[in-house]
Amino acid sequence: MSQLQRITIAPSQLQQELIVLTSQQEHYLKRVLRLRDGDRFIVMDGLGKWWLAQITGEQAQVLEELTVKTELPVTITLLVALPKGSGFDEVVRSCTELGVSCIAPVLSDRTLLNPSPQKLERWRRIAAEAAEQSERAFVPTILEPIAFNEVVTNTTATHRYICEARGEYPHLKNVLTQISGEIVIAIGPEGGWTDKELEQAAAFSFQPVSLGQRILRAVTAPLVALSLITAACEA
Repeated sequence: MSQLQRITIAPSQLQQELIVLTSQQEHYLKRVLRLRDGDRFIVMDGLGKWWLAQITGEQAQVLEELTVKTELPVTITLLVALPKGSGFDEVVRSCTELGVSCIAPVLSDRTLLNPSPQKLERWRRIAAEAAEQSERAFVPTILEPIAFNEVVTNTTATHRYICEARGEYPHLKNVLTQISGEIVIAIGPEGGWTDKELEQAAAFSFQPVSLGQRILRAVTAPLVALSLITAACEA
């Protein structure tokens, strides 16, 4: 089953036992993957459901629902100050593979990038593709860019961390004990968070943590943080 190709559909495409394929999906399955009528593949809705299906003309027939157990036992929301260039593409792709539930692109005091709506569409497409590749049951939610002060003040998760390279803060791996429910972790931009941002985060119960003694790139730090959380949850 693991060798079958996977595609993500919108829930509205499933009509009883039939899946109405878009023209792009039909092209991908038949022209790119060269599947023929009767060939099987896996369909996922990005909301936790998987099905085994087979091509029947311009549609797909659902054969059976599949059970998938690839999700982490906790919900992780990643607040990432937008890095320069196309670095956020790799953050979305890799963190999706690692199990993130939600990614919020954050506009901080030192953020250089002001993304277009097309960028948001691209990030959501990357998340869907990465979820298919890593056999996730869920496609992470990619939020619209949000100001740092707004996202910090509206966070309600029990476990809240903000990563900072400068200063004597406990290592993230040492504070990940008896974690459950939802984790929110904030990663800064090139140059790090400002003192004002750190103070504001602390005022809303964010615990400053370290990711080690080295200075990590803005696109590397999220992967380190997610890897540590994943290791603690799945140990």
